[in-house]
Amino acid sequence: MPRKVCVVITARPSYARIKSALKAIQQHPELELQLVVAASALLDRYGTAVRYIEQDGFKIDARVYMVLEGENPITMAKTTGLGILELSTVFGNLKPDIVVTIADRYETLATAIAAAYMNIPVAHVQGGEVTGSIDEKVRHAVTKLSDVHFVATKKAAERVIRMGEDPEMVFVTGCPSIDLAAEILQNPTLDFDPYEKYGGVGPLVDLSDGYLVVIQHPVTTEYELARKHAFETLYAIRDLGLPTLWFWPNVDAGSDGTSNAIRTFRELQNPPNIHFFKNMAPEDFLKLVYNARCIVGNSSVAIRECAFLGVPAVNIGTRQEGRERGRNVIDVGYDRDQIKEAIMRQLSNGRYPPDPIYGDGKAGKRIAELLAKVPLRVEKRLTY
Repeated sequence: MPRKVCVVITARPSYARIKSALKAIQQHPELELQLVVAASALLDRYGTAVRYIEQDGFKIDARVYMVLEGENPITMAKTTGLGILELSTVFGNLKPDIVVTIADRYETLATAIAAAYMNIPVAHVQGGEVTGSIDEKVRHAVTKLSDVHFVATKKAAERVIRMGEDPEMVFVTGCPSIDLAAEILQNPTLDFDPYEKYGGVGPLVDLSDGYLVVIQHPVTTEYELARKHAFETLYAIRDLGLPTLWFWPNVDAGSDGTSNAIRTFRELQNPPNIHFFKNMAPEDFLKLVYNARCIVGNSSVAIRECAFLGVPAVNIGTRQEGRERGRNVIDVGYDRDQIKEAIMRQLSNGRYPPDPIYGDGKAGKRIAELLAKVPLRVEKRLTY
């Protein structure tokens, strides 16, 4: 019988980070894909990622509504607890042979806890990376709850092994999100109208002479400053006057502050050069980013996919602190003048040479092959 592989997607970035693996699992004769969509991936205010999952032809085996309103540390903790309760029921019904969890979000932790306590082997994608804040604590905790590790880089593999994990269960696959970046390079032309296809709010800025993309999320350990941090970037972008496409933040502690800053700025300043979107299909988003003159904010997309695509990036603040970087990144603080100066430097530099630091575009197939043959065990051989 095929192995039942249960993949849990809990947020819009998680889908892009696992889509190529989902396809490879679905097509593998020795695997049966079970797909669970949960948390903010189901919610309209965060872009309804589930809609793009369904449009891509994936059958969803379970939906888990688990996000509590509030966007603060208390609701993050309570959402984690609710996720453990709900996902335990789902796993009990689906009876998977292995559960796949992605990256470093609190919903990822809920997935790993539920599966581990139910003696279901856990495979973790993107472990071993360093970023600071609560994300790093969650990522390392998920590593210790997991049995199989699909990491993006050699340094990440070394960290996972130093944490005591069995070297024979640590695999450098690259990041599946790079697979999508490699795919769009086959046809990188911006062949759709983002306004017509995705709507959004704000003026329909002219993209023909180049544009910026901004994605800025709150930092959970600095959540009370999220509104202030967002205002610094908003003023910098407005003052530059360049056409800009700005994407809504993830659901994290402080996202209400970031969202409030965006709404307030729109109402009071009415910036003529910024258009705002909630979400896009992963391939369309990467095409948009590839054709941008620079990406600004603190999303891991700027560090991971944009290194591979050679897109200049200005990384703001501490959210990506410690993450391996390519040559395409300039780091700045939460200061509008620093942000403007860094953007101008990147515009002068132009596109960077591609850097495969996070993968070569074949991670999804590697992950599926490994899921089909890796020994399934929940009693870990540790190597302290």
